[in-house]
Amino acid sequence: MKRVLITGKNSYIGTSLENWLMREPDQYKVDTVDMKDGSWKEKDFSLYDVVFHVAGIAHVSSDPKMEDLYYNVNRDLTIQTAEKAKAEGVKQFIFMSSIIVYGDSSSSKRVIDKNTVPTPSNFYGNSKLQAEEGIKNLESDGFKIVVVRPPMIYGKGSKGNYPRLANMAKKIPIFPDIDNERSMLHIDNLCEFIKVMIDYEDNGLFFPQNAEYVKTSELVKTIADVHGKKIWMISWLNWLIRFMFGIGIVNKVFGNLVYEKSMSDYDKANYRIRTFKESIELTEK
Repeated sequence: MKRVLITGKNSYIGTSLENWLMREPDQYKVDTVDMKDGSWKEKDFSLYDVVFHVAGIAHVSSDPKMEDLYYNVNRDLTIQTAEKAKAEGVKQFIFMSSIIVYGDSSSSKRVIDKNTVPTPSNFYGNSKLQAEEGIKNLESDGFKIVVVRPPMIYGKGSKGNYPRLANMAKKIPIFPDIDNERSMLHIDNLCEFIKVMIDYEDNGLFFPQNAEYVKTSELVKTIADVHGKKIWMISWLNWLIRFMFGIGIVNKVFGNLVYEKSMSDYDKANYRIRTFKESIELTEK
């Protein structure tokens, strides 16, 4: 039996993984810990084989007043948690980083491969990258570190851009048909990936994503179809969308940002248990 401690109590990803693993209660024992105060420092980490560190600030802010908080939570707290885990005999530390370490999406096609150097464009991305670098030297034969850089995560109950697009798909009759590509990761595929990491006691830097790239207009159309709504894809507004690139929300919705597909393969097991269409049906129904 694997004993797993999830940091970030009541977080979307943490709760999803807990529910996923507890479908096999004979194979996993899962606990969670709240990291919002200092009480986690008194937690006995020696009881666990794995610490899955998902606690952190998960949204992008441009408010300079938030910068110190991002580094305190996303970087310093990660390093402190990893140090405690190693000192108390935990065998594997899994850290949820982000594709954001490579910067923002772009108006033209942008493919990240294994040679792409991270270039954070904000303190959210930089705090995640510095956390990765801060825990790297802690790794040893007895303390394996997994760093996960997922693209946009979505699923039932998720927050961020996906629910905004879903609301639009259910309400508006037209949507711009911009030809873009995004890597995405359904929550079930992510949870299965983390489960596989735990099962195989692996270590390294990983880039899980769905098997399919996603075009925003196709995403919106698929959501509308699930709800029996008719939505028309139009191209005559494309010039305006392209003119508006550089505005944060436009980049997020219509930008291009994908991982080269082979870098997301995992030879030991198939973690992509949901197709794109199936994932939208599960999310919306």
